[in-house]
Amino acid sequence: MNISCQSIINPERPVQGIIDIRRAEFEGVFLRVSAHFPKSGSMQEGGSGCSDASCNKSREEWLRKKYSPETIVERYEETIEKCKESNIRISAVSTPGLAYKVDEEKKYVAFMRKCAVEGIRLCSQAGCNYMVVPPLRMENERAWESNREFYLTLAETAREYGVRILLKNQEKETGGRFVRGICAESFQAAEWIDRLNAEAGEEVFGFCLDIGICSLCGNDIHEFISELGQRIRMVVLKDCSWQRETALLPFTCVDSGTDWLGVIRGLRDVEFDGELVIDFSGTMRAFSPLLRPALYKLAKETVKYFSWQIGLEQGMKKYKKLVLFGAGNMCRNYMKNYGEKYPPLFTCDNNSKLWGTEFCGLEVKSPEALKNLPEDCGIFICNIYYREIEEQLRAMGVERNIEYFNDEYMQSFDFNRLDIMAREQ
Repeated sequence: MNISCQSIINPERPVQGIIDIRRAEFEGVFLRVSAHFPKSGSMQEGGSGCSDASCNKSREEWLRKKYSPETIVERYEETIEKCKESNIRISAVSTPGLAYKVDEEKKYVAFMRKCAVEGIRLCSQAGCNYMVVPPLRMENERAWESNREFYLTLAETAREYGVRILLKNQEKETGGRFVRGICAESFQAAEWIDRLNAEAGEEVFGFCLDIGICSLCGNDIHEFISELGQRIRMVVLKDCSWQRETALLPFTCVDSGTDWLGVIRGLRDVEFDGELVIDFSGTMRAFSPLLRPALYKLAKETVKYFSWQIGLEQGMKKYKKLVLFGAGNMCRNYMKNYGEKYPPLFTCDNNSKLWGTEFCGLEVKSPEALKNLPEDCGIFICNIYYREIEEQLRAMGVERNIEYFNDEYMQSFDFNRLDIMAREQ
């Protein structure tokens, strides 16, 4: 799968942000473009009307000209050029998410359509295949018909530029709390995509799954992913607090309740192999600019971890044969989940008392046995001391096909833990 990060690059001065992304060794970046709806006192990005009394006519006119949909391509040209020079791929472009008042509906729809069309042109210039276009925020009986007309008018432009349009799950606020908005129910999202593709006559539409929104809205994430299946082309990894929609680095929000087990299990089940985006823009803004390069590197390691966990079984498929290193709890969980599908030749362990015995149906051998493996055999370390064991193997002259196995996100677990200390006595 492809890995990228949500960008907080300033399009007016993009170089420093691109340097940080490049040094963190991200291979791609997801651009969320901005645009300003002509001010009428009732719109602002992501929420209700502007209450800032200092907003005056001259400022409004300046914002209208500078951030109109017509300027999108021009404003991001330098960002795209500098990304290309740094070999950073643009994974996708997203239109802004806007709310509106009922009396502005026609103006709102026309504005969002223009943003999407210019965004598709930007995708073409950037050489990316995906344009994320969230559904129009119409929480009424006309939601489907209004969005149907909106998306189908974009289909021809998307075909012309070779771009696929991705819908996205949305939250909405009711009575001071967040609930599920449009496409936040898996059955609705699946139905909309299928109907749109049927009417478009080809597969023009797909889905961008925002994990933070799923968590915020209390979705069963595993079920959501299973329902959508191959319709999911992009996954945005981020944490949200219970109180508000934000973009926190995964595992850093202690009160989020995000079901990462469901995320990883679900994406494994559907064999997800699309765009995996990590969005930590909220966390980034809380850090000093001097610390941001280090945060980018942590984010890269985090999304690599997700990619590895999701593709764990794909790593096993690479080898015609495999062996395990470790005869303990992790080995048991391997055999419980994958023993029949990918049966190991044997396992080995540093505990000499176990050599020649049998564990979970496997012969336990000395690590020295790993020196005589065929070239197409993978060695999967089933022990949390991964780096220590890898160093041991390399010191022994075993350099090839060393892989890590991890049982944190298994389909099932063996909860009867072995007493490792007792076995070593």
